Amino acid sequence: MLDLLSDILTKISLQGTLYFRTAFTKPWGVAVPSFENVARFHYAHRGDCLISVDGMEEPTLLAQGDLIIIPHGAAHSLYCGHDPESTILPLDEVLERSGFDGSGVLVFGGDDDERETQLICGHFSFVKNANHMLLDRLPPIIHIRNYGEASGKWMESTLRMIGDETGGVQIGGDLIALKMSEVIFAQAIRSYLDSAASAEAGLAGFSDPHISRALDAFHKRPTEAWSVENLAREAGLSRTGFAVLFSKKMGVTPMQYVTSWRMELAKQILADHKISLAELSDLVGYASESAFARVFKKEVGFTPAGYRNHIQ
Repeated sequence: MLDLLSDILTKISLQGTLYFRTAFTKPWGVAVPSFENVARFHYAHRGDCLISVDGMEEPTLLAQGDLIIIPHGAAHSLYCGHDPESTILPLDEVLERSGFDGSGVLVFGGDDDERETQLICGHFSFVKNANHMLLDRLPPIIHIRNYGEASGKWMESTLRMIGDETGGVQIGGDLIALKMSEVIFAQAIRSYLDSAASAEAGLAGFSDPHISRALDAFHKRPTEAWSVENLAREAGLSRTGFAVLFSKKMGVTPMQYVTSWRMELAKQILADHKISLAELSDLVGYASESAFARVFKKEVGFTPAGYRNHIQ
């Protein structure tokens, strides 16, 4: 599944950006604004705090060792202490008051230095207008408890290394932490897809051994003349059995998925390259320019030329 997941995240241009490592002392609170085309994350390296996400009724406890990802970049607040309404400050104000210049550790909060909360905070950006059911159907938050332990000793070591490298003085430390954070995101999504909650989101097919084999084959060779029959062959199932299982676990038909991903590839090519309609059609698996243009208009809402003008 990881190769399939890697292809999806690579095509939508996942890029990790570490904000900072924190040392917060009680009472403290930070309000993080919403932002488009990003997924935010917070890892409790030491200590704990509460996190309240817009659209969710109750706050979530981020305990030591826990990881929370906010896939859709929603506004949220992190805090520790009484009377959060008076202690939570906008992120910009916290940065200004702390004198944080983007390097080292962000130190902020009250006088209770016996209860320090150390967080590793950052975000993952996606290319503008990126669209894939894997991202669209993720819940408001993904909360993985005891993340390092649940993901194995290598993940725990990675998280500790990120904590050591972020804002450090050794050459290349920030770059190492940045690339590791991208690994963390992929691993967290994989953990979610392996959980029972993914079925409720219509994403259970990614962890199903039959469906994932078919999806992996398609993602590796998207320009081939795919049909339900040859996807089923890759899955090792009958045509009918595969179609029923795919629709049940993914909420779309196999060919709807194929079409949606091809249109996503076409959008990225249009954004990055000057290319003719004939070349573009061929690159995303259509022998007919007119057929491709018709499908693109139906799925995206623009003609290929209109979409290129729209994003410029």
